[in-house]
Amino acid sequence: MPEGLIGPSRRVLEPIERVCEVLFGLIMVLGITGSFSVAEAGHGDVHTMLLAALGCNLAWGIIDGIFYLMGCLAERGRALMTVLAVRRASNPNVANQLIAGALPPLVASILQPPEFEAIREGVSRLPEPVGPARLGKDDYLGAIAVLLLVFFSTFPVVIPFLMLSDGAHALRISQTIGIGMLFLSGHAFGRASGRSPWGMGFLMVVLGCLLVGLTVALGG
Repeated sequence: MPEGLIGPSRRVLEPIERVCEVLFGLIMVLGITGSFSVAEAGHGDVHTMLLAALGCNLAWGIIDGIFYLMGCLAERGRALMTVLAVRRASNPNVANQLIAGALPPLVASILQPPEFEAIREGVSRLPEPVGPARLGKDDYLGAIAVLLLVFFSTFPVVIPFLMLSDGAHALRISQTIGIGMLFLSGHAFGRASGRSPWGMGFLMVVLGCLLVGLTVALGG
């Protein structure tokens, strides 16, 4: 069965998903740089901190990418099982209940019986599924995108340490960049979720700082 028939057709990553991945990477790297003691650090310590920040985000990017693939497979598996259940339902009412359960509640609440019947008939005309649900090209592209977003969100925050020899100055610039990225991420989240972009931007700065502080306090 073509993958579009057993899973929703969507972009590799939705806007909110992109913002969340960037925020995840930011919190990770800010937690590492936030625990960095400029007063006690030498050149070797800065190098170690940079490697820790990059390595941590790379590792979590890989893990998050794998979780993304697992989520895609579960989503496709649920869709396939719904298709099979609708096709094998004992009567149209049972099939319509299954269809309603697979749809967003708001959409299901406004559909009328003839529309459910049209969906049921469309599902019954689909080719017989062959084998279990499988991952498609877009799923793997999504996992790679997750990895890259988490990993590369590290770089703007660590660039000052690569370009400046004054650790204290580099740390201040790094923190300023981090705060700016938190605000921009919150602003984008607000636009994508129908909230106030400016309000969400400032809220994300506060929330991000609290999460970074918690991460540092817990030794993360």
